[in-house]
Amino acid sequence: MPGRTLRSLLLPLVAALLLFFPRAVLACEGAVAVCETAGEGSLGLIAGGRALPVVVDSAAGPAVRHAAEGFAADLGRVGGNAADVLQAAPAAATGAVIVGVAGNGGLVDRLAAEGRIDLSQVTGKWEAFGQFVVDNPLPGVERALVIAGSDKRGAVYGLYDLSERIGVSPWYWWADVPVERRDMLYLTAGSRTDAPAVRYRGFFINDEDPAFGGWARAKFGGVNSAAYAHVYELLFRLKGNYLWPAMWDKSLAEDDPKSLALAAEMGVVLGTSHHEPLTRAQAEWSHAKESGRASGDWNYETNGAVLRRFWREGMERFAASGGDAVVTVGMRGDGDEAMSEETAIPLLERIVTDQREIIAATTGKPASETPQVWALYKEVQDYYDQGMRVPDDVTLLFSDDNWGQIRRLPDPAAPPRSGGYGIYYHFDYVGAPRSYKWTDTNQVAKVWQQMDLAWQRGARAMWVVNVGDIKPMEYPLDFFLHMAWDPQAMTPEAIATNPVEWAAKQFGAANGEAIGAVLADYGTLASKRKPELLDAKSFAPDEYRMLAARWDDLVGRVARAGAGLRPDQRDAYYQLVEYRVLSLANLYRMYAAAAWNAFYAGRDPARAEANAAEAERAFARDKVLTRQYDEMAGGKWAGMMNQTHIGYSSWNDPPEDVMPPLVRGVGAVTGPPAEQEVEAKEVLAIPAAAFETAAGAGRFEWTAVPQLGQWGAAPLALPQGQAPTTVSDGVFLEYPFRLTETGEYDLDVQLVPTLDTIGTGGPRFAIQLDDGPVETLAIVLEPTGGAADAPAKQAWYDAVSDNTVELSRPLGRLSRGEHRLRFYRIDDNVIPEVFFLRPAAGE
Repeated sequence: MPGRTLRSLLLPLVAALLLFFPRAVLACEGAVAVCETAGEGSLGLIAGGRALPVVVDSAAGPAVRHAAEGFAADLGRVGGNAADVLQAAPAAATGAVIVGVAGNGGLVDRLAAEGRIDLSQVTGKWEAFGQFVVDNPLPGVERALVIAGSDKRGAVYGLYDLSERIGVSPWYWWADVPVERRDMLYLTAGSRTDAPAVRYRGFFINDEDPAFGGWARAKFGGVNSAAYAHVYELLFRLKGNYLWPAMWDKSLAEDDPKSLALAAEMGVVLGTSHHEPLTRAQAEWSHAKESGRASGDWNYETNGAVLRRFWREGMERFAASGGDAVVTVGMRGDGDEAMSEETAIPLLERIVTDQREIIAATTGKPASETPQVWALYKEVQDYYDQGMRVPDDVTLLFSDDNWGQIRRLPDPAAPPRSGGYGIYYHFDYVGAPRSYKWTDTNQVAKVWQQMDLAWQRGARAMWVVNVGDIKPMEYPLDFFLHMAWDPQAMTPEAIATNPVEWAAKQFGAANGEAIGAVLADYGTLASKRKPELLDAKSFAPDEYRMLAARWDDLVGRVARAGAGLRPDQRDAYYQLVEYRVLSLANLYRMYAAAAWNAFYAGRDPARAEANAAEAERAFARDKVLTRQYDEMAGGKWAGMMNQTHIGYSSWNDPPEDVMPPLVRGVGAVTGPPAEQEVEAKEVLAIPAAAFETAAGAGRFEWTAVPQLGQWGAAPLALPQGQAPTTVSDGVFLEYPFRLTETGEYDLDVQLVPTLDTIGTGGPRFAIQLDDGPVETLAIVLEPTGGAADAPAKQAWYDAVSDNTVELSRPLGRLSRGEHRLRFYRIDDNVIPEVFFLRPAAGE
């Protein structure tokens, strides 16, 4: 079924269901479901606005206590009165919420021993939880909800899972999403359990100045424990557990030691970024040298003793904190740079060996018992490809190309590793060909495709994403971490409905369809080209006019979708939807005007001047929109959108936004070529999702994935991660088409950018016209290494800039009439978007 048809069917269906159940989260279906009416065996969680007390098992520990206090506050956000948090159940109560950790010898274990709860699906698992409605769990308590975690974080997730289901968004603080009041809430009888699929799930706060850092200094006096308290809570509410903290001239441990202590209390698994070994922030090396506590260069061969002492101090500090960590091993150059070209693999292997000796010495146990990760980022992947290896218990963290295309995945023929594999992904980046740090330009369907591929290929130990300043990455971050919890539940059908469901959770079921459709289409438009890559020459004037019109249409839909929102929802709407649409639409309007200004200069001075004025108005409006962001919610987020984004001329951001150059004056002439009459030639566009025949050879199912690529949908052969096929296997898509003229034609295949994740020269596919010969083509892109002007390197620059790959081949002379095009699967990770048949040059 073509992708647009799939989406057009699914979105109205979801909307109808949401309208049928005005409060979809309260559908009262299944065990321990949330509803507003009592049923047989149900538990009254909130009655008359007052909530049951929350009893924390004394053996549970501080992490569970922190979450219990958050959950008790959530009950107050819903019912109006925060719940009491107790160490022991009251002498007599109609009900209670009891939370604890299995295996600690506390109340939860006693209830299990008495046969009142079944922990068989909880005990022994990683971060699992069970929720049980139990009769007479304690003397004087008639009925209770028992939340049992397999460990401390499992109990935390059991609490926050229920918070979200009673209507408290994970973004209640970070995006001011209001909580709908309900006077009565019940939980249905029964039990339910859940557990994460990916072991470590988290994000990296990076590129954090001037936005995140400036905001935190203004609001909290620094990037300190007061700021991190909100970061840690968000991480857990999104069911993540792992954090790389802000690192540019910042140190979580040194800037405010309470931040490290709080992470340990709350149960956060801390790490450090891909170039910060053994828990030491990169800034700490500079600080140590400035204070005289270290000396020399960041060079292990010449300064190994000093570096070992520096790393040992970091590990001793972390061991003293009592917290949880995944320790980054390996070494890169200082300040996120590559090491010297002379760096040898034996030296890097010796560095890892020495680091593991430090880990063992400071923890008092074998290094293999401390979780470690080796990030195969940029040139470090080259070391891996050339044969560098680390011990089997170290997690290998593969990376994308910083632009959303995963570079390498586990070799299917490789033996299993006890440390497993992971993925470091990017929603934000500083580097070539252009930094992009300002706004959300991520298409979640592409995120799904890449991370599903990673999951299918065995990268299941760690998923971490660079989110820059956290805001405005709310939607893609939410998507990423919820997918990490249960990757197999995120199907193409779930992709189609996800924007509506997410919008409904933030703004209510009645608003879900309209706002969700806006988010989906925003992702497609925003991902076309990063705003930092835009200038007046990015598109031809006519194409700019078309794109600006599409953005203007989306602006109108934003206004209509938000028209029925309550006043208390306006701030959340501006943050999560309105600002990103209005600001990026305004940017396209500005550059479109600049493009037409250049076009009309020397042709029509009046129009040139009118477009110059329009560009200037748009430039000024950009500042107005940012000011609105600063002023909403009582100024709570002032400074968070301070990242420059207009006027890039190199890979790095300018110190301030720069107005595009304009041609002013009646007599101005830029010297554009004179307009010429060009005879229009037939160009036939065949959307790849509009296939007529799909052959899977009994092994694959071709699926048009909605919101993937720039044409509304793109087909994938599922499941992903399978071995290559041949043309004779017969896994193909077929497209009939008709030509109205005989002539010489070329075929352009436009694809979503992807990379060779195995290192065998792909990803490959094949094309066949009618019964003619089959031709194999490959996407050959090289993100790093080689000369800057090497064809594969330039192709990658073009692909990530345009967010598309185009491969061309001549078809020869074709007759007027009916024809057939076949697209054959060979490798996975190939996503066609559209096929263009164009008259050959000279026709």
